[in-house]
Amino acid sequence: LVDGAQPGPGLWLVRKGGHDLWILGTISPLPAKFQWQTRQIDEVIANAQEVMYAPSLSVGSDIGKFRAMLLLPSLIGVKNNPDGKRLSDVLSPETYVRWSAFRDRFLDRDADKLRPAFAADALWRAVIKRSGMSDKNIAQAAVAAAVERHQPNVTLVNHGIKVKDPKATLKQFKASNLEDLDCLERTLDRLGQDMETLRNRANAWATGDVATIRAMPQTDQYQACMEAITESGIGRKLGMGDVAAKLREEWYAKAEAARDANATTFAVLPMRELLQPGGVAETFKAKGYTVLAPDE
Repeated sequence: LVDGAQPGPGLWLVRKGGHDLWILGTISPLPAKFQWQTRQIDEVIANAQEVMYAPSLSVGSDIGKFRAMLLLPSLIGVKNNPDGKRLSDVLSPETYVRWSAFRDRFLDRDADKLRPAFAADALWRAVIKRSGMSDKNIAQAAVAAAVERHQPNVTLVNHGIKVKDPKATLKQFKASNLEDLDCLERTLDRLGQDMETLRNRANAWATGDVATIRAMPQTDQYQACMEAITESGIGRKLGMGDVAAKLREEWYAKAEAARDANATTFAVLPMRELLQPGGVAETFKAKGYTVLAPDE
């Protein structure tokens, strides 16, 4: 893994007329010990009228912070399998053997209490840390620092869920089943087979080698793990259903509005949204925009 000062990736440019939309593509994890030189980011944001952060999902409630703290024990229980089951009870024998091998190296046996999606998250974080990488969102921190310095307008693309009765919702969540076996299995696949790819992608992003990232598969376990929550019965009841499609649609609408209104707009997106077939780059090209990748 690379360390020390590195340039990071170049920016994508979407142009039409005299209006420019600059996009930073992000990936995770990244090398833990490199220092990203963010001069290009700062220069673009210094001239931008508007900055768009990456799409996000948030969950809020009407309760205050003190009452929320009282609910933490219940929230912790949400992470565990219902009815005291362990992963040996819910995974296939083959998957449990694979899980156990990773657990014994990176976690402890209490992790067997976790639902598959939460077990996948705990394992992912432990392996990535041990491998010299980090999943910290350094892109958001760098962009936020530049926004603080230059004070452009900020646009959020956020799908907010408001929980009116958190205690009842948590109780229902604890008792419900999640369709999250695929999340854990894809995480095991990625950690078992793709560590070299993860390291190569991390290095390529840090050094600005977009061509190498482009040549690698853009699939990962994140979609399966997110849908384990959002597409479950309780997730859909809370209004999380189809959240990825909703966020994507809102991002396009706000990005085009910003591009039309501003001479310069800066945006942040996961790299897979730029590179995948039918993704942002292809969609804007189909609409008649000029799209220039960093390696073009």
